[in-house]
Amino acid sequence: MAEFEVVRSAVITAEPTRVRKLIDNFHEWTKWSPWEDLDPQIQRSYSGAASGVGARYAWSGNRKAGAGSMEIVASAEHEIGVRLRFLKPMKATNKVTFTLDPVETGTEVTWRMSGQQSGLMGLVGRFIPMDKLVGKDFEKGLARLQQAASAETT
Repeated sequence: MAEFEVVRSAVITAEPTRVRKLIDNFHEWTKWSPWEDLDPQIQRSYSGAASGVGARYAWSGNRKAGAGSMEIVASAEHEIGVRLRFLKPMKATNKVTFTLDPVETGTEVTWRMSGQQSGLMGLVGRFIPMDKLVGKDFEKGLARLQQAASAETT
């Protein structure tokens, strides 16, 4: 098994409370998630709390979107923790953390995912690092988060 970590940061020109609302509520993720385009017919379900700790989201989609679930396991003013479970195409459980740091021009958002690659993904990870597989998605998501935060403040 190989451990991995993918990290991307961007400054979002919106106050931390606005950015936090977009991340801490899974219903808001449709506005900025980089994976929204993978399957227009994706099936979503929400359960638990409306937002914050205990909020849960599950999806099932085509081959590209796969299937899995997320649960917010920590929610503080400057950090949101998510347990991410993939069921398809391969099983994995990863830790996701969003850190929100106020800066002069808005909020610096750091999106971090860590976990272990095992089985087939462990083999693939020897040739294609997880950062190369997911890093561009994080960059796309942060750019969309900027757009969503701007749309909400105008």
